[in-house]
Amino acid sequence: MADKKLIGVDLGGTTIKFAILTLDGDIQQRWSIDTNILDDGTHIVPSIIDAINHRLKLYDMTADQFIGIGMGSPGSVDLEAGTVIGAFNLNWKTLQYVKRDIETGTGMKFVIDNDANVAALGERWKGAGENEADVTFITLGTGVGGGLIANGQLLHGVAGSGGEIGHVTVETHNGYLCTCGKHGCLETVASATGIVRVARDMAEEYSGNSVLKKTLDDGEEISSKIVFDMAKSNDPLALMVVDKVTNYLGLALANAANLLNPSFVVIGGGVSAAGDFLLTRVDKAFKANTFPNVRETTAVRLATLGNEAGVIGAAWLARNAFVK
Repeated sequence: MADKKLIGVDLGGTTIKFAILTLDGDIQQRWSIDTNILDDGTHIVPSIIDAINHRLKLYDMTADQFIGIGMGSPGSVDLEAGTVIGAFNLNWKTLQYVKRDIETGTGMKFVIDNDANVAALGERWKGAGENEADVTFITLGTGVGGGLIANGQLLHGVAGSGGEIGHVTVETHNGYLCTCGKHGCLETVASATGIVRVARDMAEEYSGNSVLKKTLDDGEEISSKIVFDMAKSNDPLALMVVDKVTNYLGLALANAANLLNPSFVVIGGGVSAAGDFLLTRVDKAFKANTFPNVRETTAVRLATLGNEAGVIGAAWLARNAFVK
């Protein structure tokens, strides 16, 4: 058993990442393919099967050398059935029988969970979570996702929506409309797209000198990275935007920590690339809104695994499911 391996798959809208790992979570091989979302995403599962089988053949490996395959996927995942629906960035509008097809196509056991949950497992196992039993993870990208790990296990809730930290309400008055249909969600202000939205609105009311304001007034495109880079250069409007966003983020993470009291709250995703400039501001708002005992025992930190979190977490999923 000890010499058997795991396969982790991180399914994204642009690329599908793969890794072969040891039972201890050490990556031995990594590769990726483009995600073909044409024809209602019908090519995705066959291409995953082909990519795994081709790799095994290339390195003269067989299915019985592996414990199993774990995968993180966007959309609504039925953990028991191994199906996915509503992954719109994959064009998966109808029910996809992912587990059934991949097990048949590879001859290996297969387990699947939501991609944000799987990234949380990766950071908890081999990253910033330091393998602690209680870790809260938030990913700041195009949207805001999350994963809650308590007593070493993911919290899914009764319908799989446990950990939807992006839909914690942070603005009760005139909050932005979220894609979920609710107003004032964290995702509307702390995602990469949300930060741009906040910047545009604040620029309309700002009358001082600011490179960010001039950029927007000139009709140029901006990104969350540009906002943070300008804030690092002491642009006054950009600093105001960052302060607003990090206050919302610190408040939401404090509320999560007050409920769960994890060892670590880990911030990942593209926006987290702003580094300590982001972290110190979020931590200040976090500490201002946490219960004293939580403030002293829960630490906020940045994710460390980057793009490897998904495949590592997927491998842990397989390890947890199939190693008894």
